[in-house]
Amino acid sequence: MEITLILFISVIVISLFCEFIDASIGMGYGTSLTPILLIMGFGPLQVVSAVLLGQMVGGFLGGISHYRFKNVKLDSFKSDDAKVIFILAGFGIIGALIAVFFAVNIPSIYLKTYIGLMVFCIGIYIIIRRNNEDKTSWSKLIFIAILGAFNKGSSGGGYGPLVTGGQLISGRNSKNSVGVTTIAETVICIVAFIGYLFTSTIFWKLAFATSIGSIVAGPLAAFTVSKVNEKNLKIVIGIITCILGILTLLKTYIF
Repeated sequence: MEITLILFISVIVISLFCEFIDASIGMGYGTSLTPILLIMGFGPLQVVSAVLLGQMVGGFLGGISHYRFKNVKLDSFKSDDAKVIFILAGFGIIGALIAVFFAVNIPSIYLKTYIGLMVFCIGIYIIIRRNNEDKTSWSKLIFIAILGAFNKGSSGGGYGPLVTGGQLISGRNSKNSVGVTTIAETVICIVAFIGYLFTSTIFWKLAFATSIGSIVAGPLAAFTVSKVNEKNLKIVIGIITCILGILTLLKTYIF
């Protein structure tokens, strides 16, 4: 479909809002923007590639901004945040490969039910244990990295809520979890978008619109996270994670 100036501007604004939410709490960009663009009349392949590019550039700038505002610490490859990024990206590749080979055989309704229930339970767990300070569990992070990438590769969603929420229940604080998820998901988007470059035609006008909105939102979100109280941010993440889990289940069985 043709994209008019009004439609182009509308996509920029919507993308800006979705990326601001995503880079602020570590989830929600693809989950929100993809169905909105489909409703607006764009084709699935046009939407997926545009969302990937938007999240890629927005996540890249958002990740840099999270570092500048000290939401993540990457001064050394030995820092905890650097280790978590390597775990999420490295083991995420394993999860994505598993998804390619096995997810096609899993009925969609079962997959969506599993993601919805898991995301909801993680949200509840975060809220219940919001005042607890647990020691970081590296084994949990490896499991979460594989599972999150499996979700992304098999259903296109379920990465942010699981990986951000999973870091929290593994003992990480909320600001670091949001920043690290933003950076790790950017790596996944880069790989996926390169794949689309070689396998399909990119609708560049739509992709540019999502990218412009995301570029503006990334730094703003990182600044917001740097100013938010740690415990308040954890509560917000927990509540929104629960809501996303419930919406996934409602969409699966009702809508």
